[in-house]
Amino acid sequence: MTGTTAAGRTPRVLVLRALGLGDLLAGVPALRALRRGFPGHELVLAAPEELREVAAATGAVDRLLPASAPGRAVPRTLDWAGPPPDVAVDLHGNGPPSHLLLAGLRPRRLLAFAHPGTPGIDGPPWYADEHERDRWCRMLRWYGLDADPTDLRLPRPAAPCPAPGAVVLHPGAGSPARCWPVERFAAVAEALRARGHRVVVTGGAQEGDLVAGLAKRAHLPDTDVFGGGLPFPRFSALVAGARAVVSGDTGIAHLAVAHATPSVTLCGPVPPSRWGPPPDDPRHLALWHGPEGDPHGRRPDPALLKIGPDEVLAALDALPEPSS
Repeated sequence: MTGTTAAGRTPRVLVLRALGLGDLLAGVPALRALRRGFPGHELVLAAPEELREVAAATGAVDRLLPASAPGRAVPRTLDWAGPPPDVAVDLHGNGPPSHLLLAGLRPRRLLAFAHPGTPGIDGPPWYADEHERDRWCRMLRWYGLDADPTDLRLPRPAAPCPAPGAVVLHPGAGSPARCWPVERFAAVAEALRARGHRVVVTGGAQEGDLVAGLAKRAHLPDTDVFGGGLPFPRFSALVAGARAVVSGDTGIAHLAVAHATPSVTLCGPVPPSRWGPPPDDPRHLALWHGPEGDPHGRRPDPALLKIGPDEVLAALDALPEPSS
């Protein structure tokens, strides 16, 4: 249903979440809550251009407004055209930079967390240790919207899976602190292949050397190497049709949850209580030994290094078969 304003135009909700793949997938429950809460509005998501197809797959976003900044920073400006948003929603951070960016567009309503730097916003308090999915749903519930943090699933991709039934290893992550050593991924790959499993390796657009290094160590054929950043429909289909996914705390781990593909997430330096898979779902196991460290560190975090290949293999053995 689409409504109109007194001026005869469709009202618009602008949502700021100019972050990465995992961030967007963790925000899906909040986006769907906004879709239900404002059914007559056009929902515009300010996010990186490369997430356009992901945003469409959520079923909650009408249009993507390209927006990004290096290092998870708040964009300096938004290319917003026309009248101010009827509703602006800060799903980017706790402010004040993200608050001020949206407030500068003069929306009729601004939904955000409270911050002493923006005293005019009467929102709920921010809790640093809250899980990302729960955080944004709690904020929207404070404003009277029905938000369910378990509303995570994406529809099954239309594209065929390029490696049905394979175990997908993804060695990369957003920072070196979250990258498990490649030689340990190779040990897992060799053990799985010795058991008769097909193993494929994936990586982002800037992770070609990392993917190639793992493939060489594990003696993988070229047909099982998906480096260079797969287009999202193919990447999504690969994950949806996999036997299991093994990765650090990064976007593919959230995509495995979205497709109910069994997964093992290697957590460190951030605990799974803040970014991990649903703790009560046996299809998704998070390995974590602590303590919490620096997510922007330049070396693999000590907590991550406490995880060994045998522990990963045991976790894979404990996973159920993927659902159809």
